[in-house]
Amino acid sequence: MNISILTIGDELTSGMIQDTNSSFISRRLNSEQWHVSAMMAVGDDKNAIKKSLEYLLGISDAVIVTGGLGPTADDMTTASIAKAFGLKLYTDDSVLGEIKKRFQKFHIQWTDNNTKQAMFPEGAVPILNSVGTAWGFSLKRDGKIIVVIPGVPVEVKRMLSEGVIPLLRKEFKEPVQYSLQKTIKLFGLSESKIDEALSSENFKMSGVTLGFYPRFPENHIVITSRGSDEATAVGNLEIIKQKIVERLGKYIFGYDDETLEGVIAFLLTEKNLTLSVAESCTGGLITDRLTNVPGSSKFLDRGVVTYSNASKVEMLNVPSSVLDEYGAVNEQTAVSMAVGVQKLAKTDIGLAITGVAGPAGGTVEKPVGTVFIAVTDGKDTICRKFLFRWERRRIKEISSQWSLEILRRFVESKE
Repeated sequence: MNISILTIGDELTSGMIQDTNSSFISRRLNSEQWHVSAMMAVGDDKNAIKKSLEYLLGISDAVIVTGGLGPTADDMTTASIAKAFGLKLYTDDSVLGEIKKRFQKFHIQWTDNNTKQAMFPEGAVPILNSVGTAWGFSLKRDGKIIVVIPGVPVEVKRMLSEGVIPLLRKEFKEPVQYSLQKTIKLFGLSESKIDEALSSENFKMSGVTLGFYPRFPENHIVITSRGSDEATAVGNLEIIKQKIVERLGKYIFGYDDETLEGVIAFLLTEKNLTLSVAESCTGGLITDRLTNVPGSSKFLDRGVVTYSNASKVEMLNVPSSVLDEYGAVNEQTAVSMAVGVQKLAKTDIGLAITGVAGPAGGTVEKPVGTVFIAVTDGKDTICRKFLFRWERRRIKEISSQWSLEILRRFVESKE
């Protein structure tokens, strides 16, 4: 089955926000073994919506449309689709009742323009929105189907799984196959190096495909396995997974929905270890990521941002002589910060980072992107130097990632 994706909204065509819906929908459709013929974005313009629909329906069996279902005047997707096919709009009273209940539940004042979210073209079938107010709908035309859902990403993800995919499966029945996916998450190795490491192995197997997806600063390998029964799909996926682990195990930190910070949280909790963090160039980003993990208070004692030299001396007891002789960005300072925060918090492990995030502040000896990361448990101490070639935000992001990766390897090495 060929499916096209149409995203609607001036905020997309103006570049004000990034379209993440198309890539998510496409990945989900491909996991169902459905082909994505095209992806298009148009603004809130009735003629553009009509013309794009005509084109996409000409090359596809179905079109998934997102965006423009809200209550405001610029939300014109439903009306535009109705006009394109010469259909009148109707208000679904049962849907309207459900929307009003949601407003009451969350104590949101009702305004009459919200009735628009319960209006559909004649012949359309409403699609439940369990996390938002604007319902979607499906509409059949000439043996093809148009599925329309809101553009809010969280609503897209929920409605795609709960309403759209089951609808398309029912409308376009194909041979039953069991489909299974496994995402392998890696860090510390470039996409080209990953490809090189796997090039000597034959990964061709009936019903199994590999996909390589950079997700800065990580790289993901997605294995898709399909079979006539569950046992075949699971068995083939496991064979391919083990081959990848054999070659890239050192760089694999997690699978599927796991995050690096989540893996670290599990390791520290399992080993009953506590952690404190001292950050300079990352400005609290490492601690922020760790505290995104539920239950992080079990292992994380504190995170301090010691941005100035004075704060490094006052809070972490970094020797003034070290800062005077070597400056804030060097191995000695990073180690002193790690030791200082560990002693201050009386934790099992201390993690510290210092660097030059730019765009100013670099020197010939220490150019922008120079970063030192140190970790200690009072017995063993390691420090690594990096030189990153990105802009400020990306330097902070990859610095936080390497800090957590070094911490992961350090904790895994402990009995």
